[in-house]
Parts: sequence; structure tokens; C-alpha cells
Amino acid sequence: MVVKLYNTLTQKKENLPAPDDKGLNLFVCGPTVYDHIHIGNARTFTFFDVLAKWLRHQGIKVFYLQNITDIDDKIIARARETGQETSAFAQKFEKIFIEDINALGLDAVDKYARASEHIPEIVAQVKTLIQKKHAYLIKDDGYYFDLKTFPEYGQLSGRTSQMAEDGVSRIDESVHKRNRGDFNLWKFSKPNEPSWPFDDGKGLPAEALAKAGRPGWHIEDTAISEKYFGPKYDIHGAGQDLIFPHHEAEIAQMESISGLKPFVKHWLHVGFIIDKTGKMSKSKGNFLTLREALEKYSAATIRFYFLSAHYRSPLEYDNKSLPQAQAAVSRLTDFINRLKEIKNTAASFPVENFTDSFWKHLADDFDTPQALASFFELIKESNKFIDTHNLSQTDAKKIIDFITEVNDIFGILPHEEIAPAEIMALVVDREKARKQGDYNLADKLRVDIEKQGWSVDDTSSGPRITRQ
Repeated sequence: MVVKLYNTLTQKKENLPAPDDKGLNLFVCGPTVYDHIHIGNARTFTFFDVLAKWLRHQGIKVFYLQNITDIDDKIIARARETGQETSAFAQKFEKIFIEDINALGLDAVDKYARASEHIPEIVAQVKTLIQKKHAYLIKDDGYYFDLKTFPEYGQLSGRTSQMAEDGVSRIDESVHKRNRGDFNLWKFSKPNEPSWPFDDGKGLPAEALAKAGRPGWHIEDTAISEKYFGPKYDIHGAGQDLIFPHHEAEIAQMESISGLKPFVKHWLHVGFIIDKTGKMSKSKGNFLTLREALEKYSAATIRFYFLSAHYRSPLEYDNKSLPQAQAAVSRLTDFINRLKEIKNTAASFPVENFTDSFWKHLADDFDTPQALASFFELIKESNKFIDTHNLSQTDAKKIIDFITEVNDIFGILPHEEIAPAEIMALVVDREKARKQGDYNLADKLRVDIEKQGWSVDDTSSGPRITRQ
């Protein structure tokens, strides 16, 4: 099946880059570990988790690399506020990040690469930019990229200058910069800040040698991706907020270093989660952390919510969003349980009509809303056959196998929990009461079961127990 995805660089849907013998290389910008990630961040990571799993399902090898920014001004500032040592503070929130994404079922990444573990690669790139006259020194500050040396800057976003309203862009301010949009490559560290030696003294100004420093934000990504993928690779992804200037800076850095174009063949960007106040962000204070969401809803519910909108479109959030997703997941679970009870041998159901439609929508720019529409159309039409006793056990198994296949990629079915012995004892007692016509006792036992977080549904094949 031909796979087409929207390329931010060309602004059109294009065939996926043809994989070589080693497959496709995918790099996704990871978290800056200074706080809990919010559900907007989690939406981006979920999309690339599902995309990687789907490509592998298509038989395509994918090496999925994600960086972790554990050196950053925000980390240093927050660590100071809490009185913690910077690296320990970053490690704490890296651990929280890994715990949260594991709880969400995000397990497609092959390697996480910390910025702090790639200082030699970062320094080597900065040195190359200095030697090729793409970088300049600001005394007592650090090295900056000179945008006048890279006329193609802005090719990804269609922009060439930093605008005042771009508060999240992290363009380093200095009155000594040559151009407004010039960005920091290497910062000389201030007292009590993390620092690393910059050079061995060959051919660089004494100012650089006198002061240790730390990486600028943009340089870590190209240093990491070059180490594992080389100067050019297949797919780079992140949220839409990183198109400008972060990804523009990456292109400027790597193409200036290597002289090769394009740095990345295919750029993918995920839309924002928005509420009535606009884009969800920590700076606005209108965010829901992933951990908070996971305390109230299953991973399957949250993943279904993320996949309910096209990945490039804004996803609206309000107090109804996750309950609606929860209802859809419950409907899917109930449908599977209904399929498992079928014993008929009846006329053939056109399963392939729905499954083919599902896969075709995914191949067309990963259109999950339309794919899920086909999915629930299958449920609706199957239920009609079940109601008239015309769905065969064979077709029921085909549908279950398809749902299982989809779930392996989407992760939208909650993990089945086996009820503990004390709950099953109540279920057995309730069933006895029902058979003896003691419905008052049966109702009381149902309430007792529900108080402990379980639901009991009476079916033709006996009671069905599920976690609420």
C-alpha cells in the first residue's frame, strides 16, 4: 500500500521516503525535563508512537530516536527555585516522563538520547560552524549562528525573522547579536551553572578557552541525529510550535556543517490541543498534565481522544472531551464482548469492506478520524447482523482479529483486569440469588460489587465482570 504523508517542507502530501536496507530513520524532538508534560505534549508523542507502530505493521523497519533535553535555562532556573542540584532535578523529571509515557503505552522509541551525554558531538558541530564562518563570538556570552551566512533560513516555515509574539521560540536575546534572529550555539556558563570544557585550544580565540560552557537549545538535536543517522535522514517530527525557529535552526546548522541538502527529506508536525483560551501551554497555565489525566482516565481513553482528530488539526479540549472518548472506548469493549458470545453459523458479513476502508484512510496522511469512522461503521453494521442472528462465529472472529490488529497499533482497548476472588465470590452469590428469585439480594450484591469499582452485566452466556 502506498503511504502518503504531509511534508511541512513542501506543503503537500508526498509518498513516504523509500526505505533503504536498514529501513527508515525517524527523529522526534523530546521533552525538556523541568516539569510534568501536559496532554498537548502527550498528543505529539502518541502520534509518533502510533505512526512508528503502523509503519512497522506495514513491514517497514523504523529506527525511532528521541532526544531528552536535560540541559536548559528552564531546568537551571527551576532547580534553583527548588534548591536542587541541576542534574538531579533533570533526572527526577526524566524519570517522571518515562513513567508517564509508559503508563500511556508509548513504547515505540528505540533510543532516548540525553543532551548531556552528547557534549563531544555538540562541541564538534559548534567548532565546524566556527571554522566555516557560520558562527561568531560575543564576549562573555558565547557563540551564535550568523543567519546572514545561510540565505535559505525560513524555508520550512516561510518566515525569515523573529516576531515579538513568538514567546515560546527561545531565541536568545543579546544586544550584541549581528542579526535579530541569530541563535545561541554555545553558552559560556555563569557561576554555579552546569558546564563542560569547549576545546583543546586549536585555532579558537582565548575567550572560548578561558570559559567552560553548555550547549544552546537547537544544537543538541543536530548533534544527536548526526551521530546516529548521519548528516541526512528520512523523517523529523515534533509539534507545530517547533517549526519556527527550532527546526529552521536545525536545518541552518546541519546544512551549513555538511554542505548537503536536504538535511531531512520529510517533516511531520502535530497540531495543538486548544481550549477557549487558545493553545494549551505551561506559559498560559491552561494545561492538564498527562499524569493528572491518567489518574482519572485509562490510557486507552486518552489515546482514543488524541486519535479522534487529524494529527495536523487542532484538537479541542473541554470537560466533555475525555468522557466522550471514554464512552467510545466502552462501546468498543462492549462490542468485543458481544462478539465473543456468538455461536451462529450464518450468512457471510462483508468484513473486508470496512477493514479495507480503515487501512486506506491511514495510508492517506494518517487520517485517523476517517479510519475510526470506518471502524465504528463496522460496529454499527455488525450489531445489526447480531440482532438478527445473522453474524457467524467465523465472521465474529475475523472482526475480533481486525480489532486486535488495530489495537496493537492504536492502543485504544483498556487492558483486561481479572476480578479478584472476593469480587467473584459476590458475583457467584448474586447469580444464585437471581436464580432463586431473590432480586432484592441480587440488587444489593450488585451495589456491593459496584462500590468496589467493578461492573456486572447479565448476558446470555452468564455474568460479565469489568473494571469500572
